[in-house]
Amino acid sequence: MADDELDLNSLNDEELVQQMQDDLYDGLKEEIEAGVNILLGRKWTPYDVLTKALVEGMRIVGIDFRDGILFVPEVLLAANAMKAGMTILRPLLAETGAPKIGKMIIGTVKGDIHDIGKNLVAMMMEGAGFEVINLGINNPVENYLKAIEEHKPDIIGMSALLTTTMPYMKVVIDTLVEKGIRNDYIVLVGGAPLNEAFANSIGADAYCRDAAVAVETAKAFMAKRQGSAFAKRA
Repeated sequence: MADDELDLNSLNDEELVQQMQDDLYDGLKEEIEAGVNILLGRKWTPYDVLTKALVEGMRIVGIDFRDGILFVPEVLLAANAMKAGMTILRPLLAETGAPKIGKMIIGTVKGDIHDIGKNLVAMMMEGAGFEVINLGINNPVENYLKAIEEHKPDIIGMSALLTTTMPYMKVVIDTLVEKGIRNDYIVLVGGAPLNEAFANSIGADAYCRDAAVAVETAKAFMAKRQGSAFAKRA
C-alpha cells in the first residue's frame, strides 16, 4: 500500500483526481482512502474532494450501470470504495458546514428487496450535498410516514425493480394525499420497469431513470422550491 500511496503522491492534483475516478470505477477501496487523504493534505476542502473526485467518479459508474457496461458486482465494489472515502470526509464535512441543499428520505417499496440502484442514488445525493435518510428495502407506507414525521424531508424517493411492486408507489402517494400533506413534499420515483408515463399516472413529481438524473432533478426542484419560498418572503 505504501508503494501505491507513493505513486499517488507523485501525481499533480488534476492527475490524482482522474486516477481516483478510475480507482473508484474499479472499486479500489484503499486507493480511494489514500487519494482522499492526499488531497486533504494538499489543503483541498472536504467538499471539493467529495464533489470533484468521488461524486464525479460515481456519476460515471451510475451511467455505465444504466447502459449495461457495468453490472451489480462492479457497482457494489465501486459503492464500497465510495463509502470508504465518505467515512473519512463525513465528519469533516459536518465540521466545515458544507452546504446542504435539502433533505431526502429514500426507500425501496413494500414487497421489493432490490437496493443496489437505490443505494447508488442515495450515495450520489449525499455527495451532491443532500442529507439522505436511507430506509432500506421492503418499506410499507407506515415506514415512509414515520420517516416523514421524524426527519421532515424535502424529498421522498421511492424505488421499485419489479412490475408487481411498482403499484405500491401509488399507495404511498395516495396516503399522502389523504392526509393532506402530498404537496408538502417532492416525490421522485425510479427503477428499471418504470417510465415517465407511470410516474405521471401515480401522481409523482418526476421519474428519474438513473442516479445522475435523480441528482439533477432533485437540485432543480429544490431551486424552484427555494425560489418560491424567497418570493413569498419578499
